[in-house]
Amino acid sequence: MNNQIEPIHIISLGAGVQSSTMALMAAHGEILPMPDAAIFADTQAEPKSVYVWLDWLEKQLPFPVYRVTKGNLTDVALLIRTKRDGSGKWAKTVLPTYIKNPDGSRGITQRQCTYDYKVLVIERTTRGLLKKHNAESAVQWIGISLDEAHRMKESRHPKIKNRWPLVDLGMKRHDCLGWMVAHNYPEPPRSACIYCPYHSDTEWRRLQREEPEEFQKAVIFERRLQEVKRECRNMGGIPYLHNSLRPLDSIDFSSEEERGQTNLFGNECEGMCGV
Repeated sequence: MNNQIEPIHIISLGAGVQSSTMALMAAHGEILPMPDAAIFADTQAEPKSVYVWLDWLEKQLPFPVYRVTKGNLTDVALLIRTKRDGSGKWAKTVLPTYIKNPDGSRGITQRQCTYDYKVLVIERTTRGLLKKHNAESAVQWIGISLDEAHRMKESRHPKIKNRWPLVDLGMKRHDCLGWMVAHNYPEPPRSACIYCPYHSDTEWRRLQREEPEEFQKAVIFERRLQEVKRECRNMGGIPYLHNSLRPLDSIDFSSEEERGQTNLFGNECEGMCGV
């Protein structure tokens, strides 16, 4: 059987505002061609609101959504390993946590979570879809909007070409929200792991107020991560999820307006996940 000449079109679905809008616009025929599938790479650490939203979103789309995962990111981040020679314990650095070093200096650990648990998982699933559709190449749609254009990166895989439909349409995040309102759709949640160190104070505050159980999971995760540090010498200083190097449950996340201050620039999600 000859290979399909036309590439398959795959949506990298983070299930946040931009990628959800992009998927629904495709369902309405406003972005062509109709995708062959969407892929949601699940770290198993998203807030409950994202999974509830994804359950709803899948029912609105005329193409399949593949939920795939490498495993539980939380378990891997907290796993204590023993060196082969039995000389000590170590833990894999997965998240870009803020570090308070013994000498008082600060640092940040290397980020592996996005590449290992998002990029590679989506790439592997796309390769499988290439075989399923007997196609030679794929176009991966990524939900980056015009205000995040600096995040655009070409695919590393020779058979996968990235596309950014929202950038092509000149749409920013607020345009996506406006499109959702105009079509009588609910507002999508923010998509990121509950304990992502790249959360802005706005997102930490939202999580604390709107999803307190999920915020408490982040508090517990931070404590457990620090306990792991105490058992493993390779982690260096003490890890924190907030750049203030203070425990999450000790931070006042009220807005600057609520504290009587003026916010000149606003606090928006930094969008560091990259998919």
